[in-house]
Amino acid sequence: MLKLKAGSLSHPGMIRDKNEDSVWSQIFAPPKQRPSGLFIVCDGMGGHMGGKFASYWAVEAIKSEFGELLATKDPRATVILTAADVQAVREGNYAAPEPEETDLEKITKTAIQKANKVVFDYSRHKPKQAANAGTTIVMAAVRGEQVFFANVGDSRGYLLRDHELVQITRDHSLVASLVAEGQLLPDEIYTHPRRNMIFRFLGQKGLVQIDLYEKEIKPGDYILLCSDGLWEMVHSKEKIVDLIENANDPQDACQMLVDAANAAGGEDNIGVVVVQIK
Repeated sequence: MLKLKAGSLSHPGMIRDKNEDSVWSQIFAPPKQRPSGLFIVCDGMGGHMGGKFASYWAVEAIKSEFGELLATKDPRATVILTAADVQAVREGNYAAPEPEETDLEKITKTAIQKANKVVFDYSRHKPKQAANAGTTIVMAAVRGEQVFFANVGDSRGYLLRDHELVQITRDHSLVASLVAEGQLLPDEIYTHPRRNMIFRFLGQKGLVQIDLYEKEIKPGDYILLCSDGLWEMVHSKEKIVDLIENANDPQDACQMLVDAANAAGGEDNIGVVVVQIK
C-alpha cells in the first residue's frame, strides 16, 4: 500500500514586501486503508491586501469542501439498521455496507468553483478592499494510486518519475499560448515583456473553467506544485529534480527549492508543495 509524505512552504521572495502565496498540504492515512491527500498552491493578485485574501480564502474554501473526505471516521459511530438489517443480523447474514466511494473528480471541480465564488463575491461586493482580487490555483487530490491535478492560471503541477520532471498542467497565460501557436520558443517566456499576463484565474467571473488531469502514482514518484515564483526563477528541470531527490524529506526539499528561487533573484512570492510517494 502506498504511503504519502509531504512538505509545504511559502516565502515573499527577495523583492516583494507582502507574501500573497498560500499553500496547504494534508494527508489522511488511516490503518489498512488507502491514503488520501489534499495539496494546494494559490498565487494571489490584487492591490492592498486583495491578493492575500484571495489566495487564503480560496485555500480555505477548498479545504472545507474536502473536509468530509479527509476527516477521520470514528469507528464507534452509531450504525442505523433497517428492519431488514435487523432480520439479517438475527439470521447471521448481515454484512456492514462498504463506505461510499467519493467521486474525486467531481469534488475537485465543486471545490474550485466554490473557491472561485468566494473570491468573485468579495471582489464584487467590496471592490475598494478587494482591489481587483484574484488568485491562480494548482492542486492535487490523491486517493490511493489515483491523483487529480487541477489548475487555473499559471501555477504549475509536475510529476517527478524516474528522475524526469514532467509538467502535467498547462499555463493559462499569454506566453504559453504563444508557445503553443509556435510564435514563441519555450525559453523566451522568461524574458517576454508580457510574461505575467494570465487570462484565467479565480475571481474573474462567476464560473471558472477548470483544467483537470487524472494520473496514476507509484512508489518513487514525487508531486510538485508551485507558483510562478519558483519556475520563473529556477528554469532547469534537472536542478529541480536534483534538489528534490537529494533532500532529506519533502519539507527540506521545499526549503531548498525556495532557497534556489531566491538565489536566482527571488523576484516574486514563492509557493511550493512537494509530495513523496513511497
